[in-house]
Amino acid sequence: MHAWPASEVPALPGQGRDLRIHDTATGGPITLDPGPVARLYVCGITPYDATHIGHAATYNAFDLVQRVWLDTKRQVHYVQNVTDVDDPLLERAERDGVDWAALAEQETQLFREDMTALRMLPPRRYVGAVEAIPGIVPLVERLCDLGAAYELEGDTYFSVEADPHFGQVSHLESAAMRLLSAERGGDPDRPGKKNPLDPMLWSAAREGEPSWDGGSLGRGRPGWHIECVAIALDHLGMGFDVQGGGSDLVFPHHEMGASHAQVLTGEFPMAKAYVHAGMVALHGEKMSKSKGNLVFVSRLRQDGVDPASIRLALLSHHYRADWEWTDQVLQDAVTRLGHWRAAVSRPDGPSVEVLVDEIREALANDLDAPAALTAVDRWAVTQERQGGTDAGAPGIVSRAVDALLGVAL
Repeated sequence: MHAWPASEVPALPGQGRDLRIHDTATGGPITLDPGPVARLYVCGITPYDATHIGHAATYNAFDLVQRVWLDTKRQVHYVQNVTDVDDPLLERAERDGVDWAALAEQETQLFREDMTALRMLPPRRYVGAVEAIPGIVPLVERLCDLGAAYELEGDTYFSVEADPHFGQVSHLESAAMRLLSAERGGDPDRPGKKNPLDPMLWSAAREGEPSWDGGSLGRGRPGWHIECVAIALDHLGMGFDVQGGGSDLVFPHHEMGASHAQVLTGEFPMAKAYVHAGMVALHGEKMSKSKGNLVFVSRLRQDGVDPASIRLALLSHHYRADWEWTDQVLQDAVTRLGHWRAAVSRPDGPSVEVLVDEIREALANDLDAPAALTAVDRWAVTQERQGGTDAGAPGIVSRAVDALLGVAL
């Protein structure tokens, strides 16, 4: 599966700082010190509907992670999956009377177009669940051989008790885990399971659903968590730098994925940091496909909204915060974009030596994009009120905003 084209990242004078970021597993900030190649895995979409602002906010956060690393002169090996076969996708295809594979490709292509418009840097490896199945089956079989998995009426489940580190990503009580499991694709009430929290590794073929050869597992399709584990281990290996996604993935997805990988490899942890973006609400409720309270990126673009304004609206909130999308949030971003573009359109301006340093410092401090925007605002106000004599300043500001914040002026 192919990703989307990369926008050019301008080179800046000097060098950025190492990223200090909040790690869900430890509950506090850690300073990441990757080698020459930083390794990032971000969980991708289930393509049964268009990209909404909540998706965009999550991918914007990890785009900033990439940009901070690139500014330190590192390379970035970024991997993202597409869950192109799963219950929500199959249910939507049946409801609409369309082929599930065609629906998945249609919505994945729209996602690519939205990411391109928002100047999100693409992953080096963009991998669908279906194409990963040949690598998933041997992992499930190995978990069976290790005694970490068991069969129940043809389905194969992972035993969470096989991992002594289970729970060390989310740190939730078992009752809370059980509630979230039921809400987020699990089946804690299924009779016969060894532990209500045990997640599906391989679902036996059901009538009317797609299925694949699972070797000793029989025909079927993979569970959600093992999909990401297979892709991450194949392309990044164990102990990669950041596992990312929205905060709704902390449990069960990232908790279960970590346990799968740790039992498979005998190593701990799966990732050096677990980083999660907050949720975006609309009219007081979390924006989600199941509720239908969505603001689509593609619809905003069709309505003539500049993608740079959408990106600035996302950047105006700290990535870990839960916030609400409103018309005012977008209008503030449109106003800010116009102000910045006017400021860099002049032939000269105030010195930018301090400004570039402020942007770098803000982003290195747990991706504090709002502080970075405030720094650019100050420079733009000074430009408007007093101007300056530095002929290179507007160009450097334009390149810095592009390189570090992904906003084209």
